[in-house]
Amino acid sequence: MMEWTDRHCRVFHRTLTRAAVLYTEMVTAMAVIHGDRQKLLGFDAVEHPAVLQLGGSNPAQLAEAARIGESFGYDEINLNCGCPSDRVQGGNFGACLMASPELVAECFAAMQSAVKIPITIKCRIGIDDQDEERALDEFVSAVAAAGCKSFIIHARKAWLQGLSPKENREIPPLNYGRVLRLKAANPHLAISLNGGLQTVAQGLPYLDALDGLMLGRVAYHNPWQLTAVDPAFSGQPAPVATRREAALAMLPYIERHLSTGAPLHHVTRHMLGLYHAQAGGRFWRQVLTVEGQKRGAGVEVIHQALAVVEEQAAKVAA
Repeated sequence: MMEWTDRHCRVFHRTLTRAAVLYTEMVTAMAVIHGDRQKLLGFDAVEHPAVLQLGGSNPAQLAEAARIGESFGYDEINLNCGCPSDRVQGGNFGACLMASPELVAECFAAMQSAVKIPITIKCRIGIDDQDEERALDEFVSAVAAAGCKSFIIHARKAWLQGLSPKENREIPPLNYGRVLRLKAANPHLAISLNGGLQTVAQGLPYLDALDGLMLGRVAYHNPWQLTAVDPAFSGQPAPVATRREAALAMLPYIERHLSTGAPLHHVTRHMLGLYHAQAGGRFWRQVLTVEGQKRGAGVEVIHQALAVVEEQAAKVAA
């Protein structure tokens, strides 16, 4: 998610789950080729398994960006064919690519031939006035014919005209049945479900037929639910047992970050949801937001926020 799942967010999420596969923000191929690669692609080793998500529609550029991503150590490259934002449409990538399955197949083939790691595709079930049945079958068939074996399907259409990106996440109806039918017709492909899932538990029944689940914004706003991933998928307990443990587990990383001269809030802005729907959660967010943005703020802000949360929780318990 652009401007959300940056390297600091991913390190935080990794404190909550060892088993989940973490995705980067969508980065354009041109940015990777011509931009600050360390800033765009650098990541901490603890993030593995980590997937670089690319945006673009030029096969040669995407192939070069994929090569660069592989050289940075990513475990997989994902081509985004599902983002509906105006900016993405203007660059002729994201969801609008669902109208050009042959071009996506060409992009995939160029990327996969350039690297040894897997290339996957994330898409919608259709766009605008497309027929959800025919359009998705044609899209997946064309890209699979080029060699793609893994698709993450956001189970909503994207309306590129008339709806904002936020509305495109909420207004088009979810159609999980369409994703299940796609898998039934293509048992040889790995098909994962995305869109509308509010908890890990909600998605588990779909794994009787599908191959994976993807959580997006809900995992960002309520990250503690990621602690349900390891018990469900690896049979192991989560890396931390309490939210306090999760916050304290971030301290060594935060200290390394601060030692570079970077501000605290670069990291703590991604931790605001740790106490989502918990006693004292509002105070946790308040301390991190206000104190965390002050010049010279350090790890003492985390301790201060934890103390306030625990004080409020004690009052509620009493």
